[in-house]
Amino acid sequence: MNITSQMVKELRDKTNAGMMDCKKALTETDGDMEKAVDLLRQKGLAVAQKRAGRATSEGLVETYIQDDGKLGVMVEVNCETDFVAKSDAFIDFAKNVAVHVAETSPASPADLMDQKFVKNPALSIQDMLNELVAKLGENSGVKRFVKFNEGIIETYIHAGGKLGVMVELTCDNDSVAKKPEFVEFAKNICMHIAAANPVSINREEVPADLAERERNIFIQQAIDSGKPANIAEKMVGGKMDRFFAESCLLEQKFVKNPDISIQDLLKEVAAKLGASISIKRFARFQVGV
Repeated sequence: MNITSQMVKELRDKTNAGMMDCKKALTETDGDMEKAVDLLRQKGLAVAQKRAGRATSEGLVETYIQDDGKLGVMVEVNCETDFVAKSDAFIDFAKNVAVHVAETSPASPADLMDQKFVKNPALSIQDMLNELVAKLGENSGVKRFVKFNEGIIETYIHAGGKLGVMVELTCDNDSVAKKPEFVEFAKNICMHIAAANPVSINREEVPADLAERERNIFIQQAIDSGKPANIAEKMVGGKMDRFFAESCLLEQKFVKNPDISIQDLLKEVAAKLGASISIKRFARFQVGV
């Protein structure tokens, strides 16, 4: 019997098993859909659907940087237990997803699932995920990813893959960007972001709704303490300055040397290297957060 792509798709929808496994099952059962479902279940390949509702609060963060250092990807992949998150199969899947995102630039995790894996076009990312679930016996999924390709990339992974940071910097001199002092600075920024968890690079990039919410809280606190509304309004300025100093990367005190800010550190390194350096953007992924 001729096994059509529509039959394979139907079986995949029923079982969440891999495309090739579905085709083999249909071939072995001469196209009988119910027998093919039973066969996949017997082989333990139709487990993804049963496990899809389980919570995935564990996992890991994986990063990938191209050899020239100008393209980087960070991805968070989730599963049910820390034991599975540490398995070679799970780690390999996360690494493959990072490489795939670097090559294809999917718009979202849902878009990613439909794409053919760049290293093996016979499989989609969803096929690979289904096979991973079947092998490890846990619900798993790609939660999020980010790709930077407009500057010089540095990454940092902390706490056994539970926390990851990726930073994109700009420098007007490529040779300077290869110097140990620049590399050390980039790594220090990553580690600082991991520890200090800034909201944005500067005040202008703080989300307006977050700043407004903080401002309203400060005003209400002043009013609740008995201050008139007009006085409370004036008191907000100082508290907002402290909020920005704690929340904005450039204003934060450097975790390795609280006597200076990140802005001070940036100026110091730029002056030492004789180059124009800036922090363009960053991402910080913490598993389960």
